[in-house]
Amino acid sequence: MDKDLDALADLARRFFEKECTPNEERWGEQHHVDREVWKKAGDLGLLCLSIPEEYGGGGGTFAHEAVVAIEQIRAMAPSFGGILHSAIIAHYIASYGTEEQKKTWLPKMASGEIVSAIAMTEPGTGSDLQNIKTKAVKDGADYVINGAKTFISNGHHADLVVVVAKTDPESTGIDSVSLILVETTRDGFRRGRNLEKIGQHGQDTCELFFDDVRVPQSNLVGAAEGLGFIQLMQQLPQERLVLAVAAAASIEKTVEVTLAYTKEREAFGKPIFKFQNTQFKLAEADTIKSIAWSFLDDCIAKHLDGELDVPTAAKAKWWLTEQQCQVADECLQLFGGYGYMKEYPIARLYADARIQKVYGGTNEIMKTIIARSL
Repeated sequence: MDKDLDALADLARRFFEKECTPNEERWGEQHHVDREVWKKAGDLGLLCLSIPEEYGGGGGTFAHEAVVAIEQIRAMAPSFGGILHSAIIAHYIASYGTEEQKKTWLPKMASGEIVSAIAMTEPGTGSDLQNIKTKAVKDGADYVINGAKTFISNGHHADLVVVVAKTDPESTGIDSVSLILVETTRDGFRRGRNLEKIGQHGQDTCELFFDDVRVPQSNLVGAAEGLGFIQLMQQLPQERLVLAVAAAASIEKTVEVTLAYTKEREAFGKPIFKFQNTQFKLAEADTIKSIAWSFLDDCIAKHLDGELDVPTAAKAKWWLTEQQCQVADECLQLFGGYGYMKEYPIARLYADARIQKVYGGTNEIMKTIIARSL
């Protein structure tokens, strides 16, 4: 952290506390944030902070994205999908897109005029991206795309979707997969329902359908077809680091709200914090919090220096999300029956934590990646 990052943290904190936290309950009921919050974030410069200034971004680094993500969780405002949009999706275009694609899309993403999503997962395919069924077939100067995607974050508001599709449907190799930009105004594109989840209720998660959707071949991301799998593998470590950031911040918030509750709540004539079991549980949780931040800081420092390897990113993702779920479970127990009530923040922290072990590559996949490096 430095003065620049401290100032950004203060700006982000005020934005989330004012524009997001008061609306979380309503957003949870409607299963998506209000569209105007995207423009407000863009106006404040909180989107695409790590994208070069020449393309409308903030010209910063991953550290800037991490600071915003941390303040979002500290504000108990998890619904806004800005970190996915800025730290993950924008980098596919910034890293592999043509100059025209960068100039067309990135400034509008940075301003909040355009909301983005990435469509990997399909109804029958999760971690095994080589077996996706969505196809993009050449027809004249266009691709014709057919397929279905599910569990797509930001899908409700998305104006631009990075679609993972097979451009060589006859092949089963990694060179059959490409990334293609699809504007959601295209004929044949349909949004399905906003999916009902056990947590993260305000974060929209949609089904998307592509029925003979035509896009120009110039919407291909990369210099040639068949590079999609490699592009995904190169960017996934940063996505997993984003999830690790969220996990560490969530652990911190969980310990904070539980400490406050146990010092106020009384049982048998004294605060429940005074009981040895409570003290031991919170001592364990606070230790995990300290180790989590230390490990995360080291990973971010390596990433900023270009030295974060794939196995280490996988370690950060699985271990920190595992600890997030464990700490949330142990702390909820200290709330007793109130921990199971929706109006208590621990209930949301508990419910929202579980998906962290699944998306971005399941923790089992993370361990497989690590094992291959041993």
